[in-house]
Amino acid sequence: MNLSFKSYWNLLADHIRPQRGRFILLAVLLFGSIGLRILAPQIMRLFIDDALAGEALSTLMWTAVGFIGIALVQQVVHIGVTYLGENVAWTATNALRAELAEHALKLGMKFHNDHTPGELIERIDGDVTELATFFSQFALNLIANGLLLVGILITLAIEDWRVGLAFAVYSAITIGVLGRLKDIAVPHQKARREAEGQMYGFIEEQLAGTEDIRSSGAVGFSIRELFRHQAEILKHNRRAHFKRWIIENAMGLALTTGTLLAVTSGYWLFTAGIVTIGTVYLFVHYLNLLEEPFWAMTHEIESFQTIGACVERLTEFKQFQPEDRNETGKVIDSHPLALEFKDVTFSYITPDEGGNGDNSVIKRLSLDLKPASVLGLLGRTGSGKTTLGRLIFNLYDVNEGSIKVNGENLHNIQLDSLRQNIAIVTQDVQLFRATVRENLTFFDRSIPDDKIITTLEDLELGDWFRTLPNGLDTELETGSRSLSAGEAQLLAFTRVFLRNPGLVILDEASSRLDPATEQKLEHAIDKLLKGRTAIIIAHRLDTLHRADDVLILDNGSVLEYGDRKELAANPNARFYQLLQTGLEEVLA
Repeated sequence: MNLSFKSYWNLLADHIRPQRGRFILLAVLLFGSIGLRILAPQIMRLFIDDALAGEALSTLMWTAVGFIGIALVQQVVHIGVTYLGENVAWTATNALRAELAEHALKLGMKFHNDHTPGELIERIDGDVTELATFFSQFALNLIANGLLLVGILITLAIEDWRVGLAFAVYSAITIGVLGRLKDIAVPHQKARREAEGQMYGFIEEQLAGTEDIRSSGAVGFSIRELFRHQAEILKHNRRAHFKRWIIENAMGLALTTGTLLAVTSGYWLFTAGIVTIGTVYLFVHYLNLLEEPFWAMTHEIESFQTIGACVERLTEFKQFQPEDRNETGKVIDSHPLALEFKDVTFSYITPDEGGNGDNSVIKRLSLDLKPASVLGLLGRTGSGKTTLGRLIFNLYDVNEGSIKVNGENLHNIQLDSLRQNIAIVTQDVQLFRATVRENLTFFDRSIPDDKIITTLEDLELGDWFRTLPNGLDTELETGSRSLSAGEAQLLAFTRVFLRNPGLVILDEASSRLDPATEQKLEHAIDKLLKGRTAIIIAHRLDTLHRADDVLILDNGSVLEYGDRKELAANPNARFYQLLQTGLEEVLA
């Protein structure tokens, strides 16, 4: 692996360019700081030579004052460089976080199925935090000390070309060795970061399933798995630290060689009468200054081991292709919607991953749902009911066949338009740690408060709304802890009404509710289905009395499909047989 500096820069370039003014000021201050550090030893040399030559005390005093003044100005400039470096780096990386978070939200479901939330948090926050620290230090150390090194070599060459040449060759060899060593630990650091991502994903899963883990006595297993993840991190950490130890020792050997070079050359030039004792001091001081950029570069090269892994992981993440939004596609402009499946076959496992016809979740499914009609969808767990809904939202591409909305293939419709005109209500309602208004509108500020309140009243949530201490500004908790199951379901219906979709999918939204709340929900469903096309995914037969047609799935294939009343009256139909063993009031 050989990561170029361009790879590091490319990640933040778009976010640093808007800060061009501060970046230029930072560069000016860096050059000023380097100039002051190179000038200070020259003043000290002048002081030493003047003192040995017996110059007046006043002259020596003004020289000393000048040296102290330069040191003070240098510290002020250093503070400015530190502030601007940190500010530019964190501003850029915060913008990068936002970019990566938006990118993650646009990625397809396959990506999110393959990667846990913990992994994404580690990439978007953990890796970017490492990058922010690196770039702030990069501005302060690597660039500054690189410029300092160049300045010292030029000054030494001016003093004596032989000393300048010797130190230039020495510096080139040292930097070349560091360049060759800079990536030796990146594979282990990358493996460590990936192991950390796996651990955070595991922790996220365990916390989400705390109740099940405790009730099933699986706490011991969770702890053992946590130790296993930590052991994996430790293994890669040890290997990375060993490689860093190699870099540090290589740098120590190089600096020892440089010290011998400086002492030898200074002694030879002084005894030959070519330089003064002040110039010898200058050589020794510049040698000490050379150690600083070399050690700083060593530490930054060590940082490359971690940062290189982060850069590679973030670059790989950005290369995942987002969903095609089809911005130039057609817009849905009519309600209610018509829906057609024609010989649709779908598998979550693609042929590239070893998929074949045997693992298809949907097999040659066809259906024709007319505008404003209601389809009742039945089937055992795993028969493909949920998958059918996902395909309608174009969350996945079908393997064979086609899906059309209003006679237009899904791929020819703008994705945002498609999803704005289709809504789903499930048993589990996701609430956000945000206000009631934001939970109902999904953060769409264009929806007026009057419309929200009117919709709540229509869905018999007026009494609940009036109990809220801050009205629509009342904060809700994540999950459903702040609402009863019935209230959460009705809030989900409110969301749908505010969007006004042309097609609604109800995934047994009225199950597990008490009779009184279920009655309210039934009223909401009646209002919701008026003038809309609907699919009711049923687990109980008594919820299908609104259906015009019934489709029964079995292992992803159509077992039965037809008019509900005709199937209910046909003794040979599977639906008829289900009614005889189920609830017969659906016939009414």
